[in-house]
Amino acid sequence: MRLDDLETPAMIIDVDVMEDNLRRMAAYSGRHGIALRPHIKTHKMPRLARRQLDLGAHGITVAKLGEAEVMSEAGLEDLMLAYPPIGEAKARRLRAVLERARVSVSLDSEEAVATTGRAADGARIPVFVEIDLGARRCGVPPGPEAVRLARLIEATPGLDFEGLMFYPGHVHPDFDGNNNTLENLVDELQRLLELFAAEKFPVPRISGGSTPSAPYCHLIPGLDEMRPGTYIFNDRNTLEWKSCTEKQCAASLLVTVISNAVPGRVIVDGGSKTFSSDPLGPGTRKGHGLVRGYPEMILFFMNEEHGFLELPPGVRLKVGQRLRVIPNHICGAVNLHDVVFPYRGQEVLGEWTIEARGRIR
Repeated sequence: MRLDDLETPAMIIDVDVMEDNLRRMAAYSGRHGIALRPHIKTHKMPRLARRQLDLGAHGITVAKLGEAEVMSEAGLEDLMLAYPPIGEAKARRLRAVLERARVSVSLDSEEAVATTGRAADGARIPVFVEIDLGARRCGVPPGPEAVRLARLIEATPGLDFEGLMFYPGHVHPDFDGNNNTLENLVDELQRLLELFAAEKFPVPRISGGSTPSAPYCHLIPGLDEMRPGTYIFNDRNTLEWKSCTEKQCAASLLVTVISNAVPGRVIVDGGSKTFSSDPLGPGTRKGHGLVRGYPEMILFFMNEEHGFLELPPGVRLKVGQRLRVIPNHICGAVNLHDVVFPYRGQEVLGEWTIEARGRIR
């Protein structure tokens, strides 16, 4: 089958670009002696997690327990749950996953410590204290609260304090090339490590990382593990942050023009159920995706099944014409599809089921 034979909308993956992305990140982590634990929330497929391990990753990262269940059932044995488990149902499910895999957990509250402790039930669970170094998402402040939580972990039967974990999703150069966010992160982390040292409390490991911050991981003192996810495919956000080039975007949405009846615009057969409605984070550019070959064309609006494209002056598109669109956020887009279609050149190589699609619990 060729790409022209695919029914649209369809998510397509350039396997050669994807492979190059995987190899470059693996080479970077190896060159700097930083263990690679990629986040599978982007691709959600055990086959791709195994490929990352084949190329040198020492484990994988998951967000929700549903992803951990899928990956462990597929035989993946070293997982980090980078999401605090809360409640009895989560404790039972985490305990079941522990029967199949080694699972470390990151958390930032007493409640999550209690849940994780109940999940241990005779097993040993390595636990990271998540700290907030500027992303303002999860994580305790880098101060005495982090030490207190680490002591609570050590005092909880079945739990071992494994170290500190953070998400540096805010770390990337600004549009003037400055990277003050990285400097601030390093300063705050260093002060926290000094506090742990003063308390005579060893920090065995430090885990951090995102795709935009990945090139700077070797500049973070003490960091020994990185957890990028988006890099396997990249997306428009990654491109706008200058963390990749357009040629390094492996994933696109293949769509078809279904109407050109309204002057100055066309409608394609993919909307918010195809692309997700994630906005573009960096810069001032507009729209919900980058149309390959038409950089000035704007996917300016979406209904569930309709994508509205504003045409640049002088551009005309025919009904039936196909377009490839790089979505703003690939992780959300992948989660909307049952399968993706890998291809090389114009040849479709089959289809890959997205086994962890929809595993939001």
